Amino acid sequence: MELDGRVVVVTGGTRGVGAGIARSFLAAGADVVVCARRPPREEVSADGRKAAYSPVDLRDPAAVHDFFGAVAARHGRLDCLVNNAGGTPYRLLGEGEAQRHARVVELNLLAPMTASLAAYPWLREARGSVVMIGSVSGTRPSPGTAAYGAAKAGLENLARSMAVEWAPDVRVNSLVLGMVRTELAHLHYGDEAGIAAVGATVPLGRLAEPSDVGSAAVFLASDRAAYVSGASLLVHGGGERPAFLDAATVNKES
Repeated sequence: MELDGRVVVVTGGTRGVGAGIARSFLAAGADVVVCARRPPREEVSADGRKAAYSPVDLRDPAAVHDFFGAVAARHGRLDCLVNNAGGTPYRLLGEGEAQRHARVVELNLLAPMTASLAAYPWLREARGSVVMIGSVSGTRPSPGTAAYGAAKAGLENLARSMAVEWAPDVRVNSLVLGMVRTELAHLHYGDEAGIAAVGATVPLGRLAEPSDVGSAAVFLASDRAAYVSGASLLVHGGGERPAFLDAATVNKES
């Protein structure tokens, strides 16, 4: 197992993409700790191995500091931090107060920075890595989730700056995700017909599975990516077909 003996923390690892990432690390042999404000409905496990769970509010710097100290005390090391926790409800800018949008930025940008700073001493000692879970919403217009898109754009830039400041001791990279099918996909895309229709807009013909994201995260944390830092790996199935191609009245495929 390529990550035997490694210790990995996955924030927001109790469900959805985070749980998929945690399972991929478990399958690769790592000891995994998942954290969130609420416990998982069922244990996060893979190949007969289980992730440990710790409650923590990532917006509380003191609690985050104590959490990473406890992880290091229990396991003796920390090799990788996956900053996955985040998300946003659909809310147009004009339909919410600035304070509500600021909370989205806090969760998706400030919380990963808080966690990274708290984890840094242990990651440096292990010559480990940080994996930021970004989004294509940070690279294109994001109507209805503008604050989220702005935070994800900032997260990608933060990762690049961290990669320079923390080299050569800690590698820092980003996964830039497209649409992922999770237990909450219906909130974004509708029923099964809606999910299938949205998946058909992706060049690879489907939404990503959490395991697709997990496999990419394991790669970035592994020795196979030892010379990869400050990089942004697109995990979006080929992206989006440009709308103008369908709107044009020439050069149509027969």
